[in-house]
Amino acid sequence: MKDQVIIFDTTLRDGEQALSASLTVKEKLQIAYALERLGVDVIEAGFPISSPGDFESVQTIAKHIKNSRVCALSRAVAKDIDVAAESLKVAEAFRIHTFISTSTIHVQDKLRRSYDDVIEMAIAAVKRARNYTDDVEFSCEDAGRTPIDNLCRMVEAAINAGARTINIPDTVGYTLPNEFGGIVAQLFNRVPNIDKAIISVHCHDDLGMSVANSMAAVQAGARQVEGTINGLGERAGNCSLEEIAMIIKTRSDFLGVETNIKHNEIHRTSKMVSQLCNMPIQANKAIVGANAFSHSSGIHQDGMIKNKNTYEIMTPESIGLKNQALNLTSRSGRAAVKNHMDTLGYIDGDYNLDTLYADFLKLADRKGQVFDYDLEALMYFANLRDEDDFFKLNYLSVQSGSIMATTSIKLQCGDEEKCEAAVGNGPVDALYQCIYRLTGYEIALDKFDLTAKGEGEDGLGQADIIANYKGRKYHGTGLATDIVEASGQALLHVINSIYRAEQIAEIKQKSKMETV
Repeated sequence: MKDQVIIFDTTLRDGEQALSASLTVKEKLQIAYALERLGVDVIEAGFPISSPGDFESVQTIAKHIKNSRVCALSRAVAKDIDVAAESLKVAEAFRIHTFISTSTIHVQDKLRRSYDDVIEMAIAAVKRARNYTDDVEFSCEDAGRTPIDNLCRMVEAAINAGARTINIPDTVGYTLPNEFGGIVAQLFNRVPNIDKAIISVHCHDDLGMSVANSMAAVQAGARQVEGTINGLGERAGNCSLEEIAMIIKTRSDFLGVETNIKHNEIHRTSKMVSQLCNMPIQANKAIVGANAFSHSSGIHQDGMIKNKNTYEIMTPESIGLKNQALNLTSRSGRAAVKNHMDTLGYIDGDYNLDTLYADFLKLADRKGQVFDYDLEALMYFANLRDEDDFFKLNYLSVQSGSIMATTSIKLQCGDEEKCEAAVGNGPVDALYQCIYRLTGYEIALDKFDLTAKGEGEDGLGQADIIANYKGRKYHGTGLATDIVEASGQALLHVINSIYRAEQIAEIKQKSKMETV
């Protein structure tokens, strides 16, 4: 019987720290649902003490996720632990993950305490967390650079205090695989109570070795791997969980371990995270890159024709990547659209069929034939929109020349429709001037990207923007066959997010005043 390796996902905590703009609660919940379907064992949903938004996200995810264990991060500080427990208490069972630095440079220069003091802080934190749950994880931050004697002392003390999982992070991606595997092996040899806890690893990719280090630790006895989808994370990122899952699946006979991951969900989850986080995946990325299963060399193509195993050690289908179909037109009914979504692996709760079908008909009228990847793009975009959006684009007309462009629009602003026209140095600039005037928001654009979704000249255009409003950054995305319209939808996505945030702030302020 093979040992199970627990998969601990921190896309919503460590991964989000690397994003240009924070995810909304709705976006985080959507990712959490995808991680649950993927078969992730533990979802680290956030760092509740860090902000009210993070607290709300953790609480919402803890309330809705049932098949994965929801976890929240805290420093080895009493208030952090109490707030984490408060955010998680809506769940039937949960994990508190507390940490403190253990390396000499961190203890001396960051904490400025003695090592004995740090051990006492760790013990107190674990014991406090155990008051709320028996599932407590303790992390030795910067374990990769911690003297082994000190690391052994800390691990033993944390286990005695009640930690069920001990995490050994290579926080700065410094170690080599044989070195990191050796650290884990020494813990098993030297810590007397090591059998009372699961040893976990959390490796960063600063030197490009996070996956290799994690697998070396698994071979040395670690039975939990922490990472993120697509390797998102601080600096160069985290260990890519999809790579860990496929390594264990592909080399299971050699490794003697397995995971609970549903591998055919990998492609879909990767694509969703990339879309919602506005973090494109490089084409040559292992497992989920666009070129991961492509073969250009004539020699390779000849081998593939004769036997796919000559150059493929895993199949596209094994990660849920299916051949694209081409039999949807404006004459296709709802049943046909739903059938395609079923074939792609989506379930009813992943999308609203009414909304998707309405968007599909508009797209089919414009481009004639609709591909599966078009449906997926429409679904992701629809999931980003809210039914109660205050601002909606009803009409758009563009006239563009070599000197200037003119744009006129009709914008739904709540119950009122407003019209505006403007000139600009391009159609998008003119459109944005119209929207600014009608909504009253002046927004600074930090980033503007246009990409093609699909193939050929009739593919969908996707606009992604990062906007700054009053010191906070927002991500907006828009999708349309017309790139000017897509750009407008992206800006309205941002403005609706700002509008909702202001409405919530007003309600909270009013409630606070009434309480006083």
